[in-house]
Amino acid sequence: MTWSFARAPFLIAGPCVIEPGDVLPRVAETLVRLRERHGLPICFKASFDKANRARFSGHRGPGLEEGLRALERVRSLSGLPILTDVHEPDQVEAAAQVVDALQIPAFLCRQTDLLVAAGRTGKPINIKKGQWMAAEEMRGAVEKAREGGATEVAVTERGSFFGYGDLVVDFRNLIRLREVGAGAVIFDATHAVQQPGQGREGTSGGLRPFIPPLLAAAAAIGVDGFFLETHPDPERARSDSATQWPLDRLGELLGRTLEIWMAAREGVHV
Repeated sequence: MTWSFARAPFLIAGPCVIEPGDVLPRVAETLVRLRERHGLPICFKASFDKANRARFSGHRGPGLEEGLRALERVRSLSGLPILTDVHEPDQVEAAAQVVDALQIPAFLCRQTDLLVAAGRTGKPINIKKGQWMAAEEMRGAVEKAREGGATEVAVTERGSFFGYGDLVVDFRNLIRLREVGAGAVIFDATHAVQQPGQGREGTSGGLRPFIPPLLAAAAAIGVDGFFLETHPDPERARSDSATQWPLDRLGELLGRTLEIWMAAREGVHV
């Protein structure tokens, strides 16, 4: 089983963090149906550790070993390729033995040792753009991953800090990011609507209703891929509950987004 960022459009989707119970299999089952319905490349994502939680008490996930076992079960049962985050260079080799693509979190997108270690695995790498960085600055991150040996590198726009407690999306970045040497540009619609520090007890809040229009704009521009965190019951999600998209509404959202993407590629006004 392999994953490539070369086939556009594609979807990367899944819950923010690995959770116990039936969350992972339910999400995977839905993604398989959507893949068959739309003939769309879909990659399942979930994190084994959320190492940058706002509060010490925030749920981080099961950790490397247990988390990778859970992702391996999803991969085996669903047939979906898997993507997960890595936070430290010494996590990379173990993760690469299980997953099909590695992701560098936005806060770590300038960490040279991490990027080079990820590149050495030969796996496709998705690098989230830092919320404080201009699009052009991502050229260095891409170069570091390629220096390690990566042949497929994608970059993801996920919004930029705007004052205190809010993010905005500069859609010019989806065009500018094509100039930094990456093979694909992805739009992360769920993290783009976060409101850092505005949730319960200082956690991240968010504005979920803005996800569809932001996705529509990205589709009209013609990004290569879409990134969406989704959960069967977002309000009970253990991480990013304010911004995960309801799983039972994912099919409708994806269908409309793909209609816009195809119409824009065909030069049709939507």
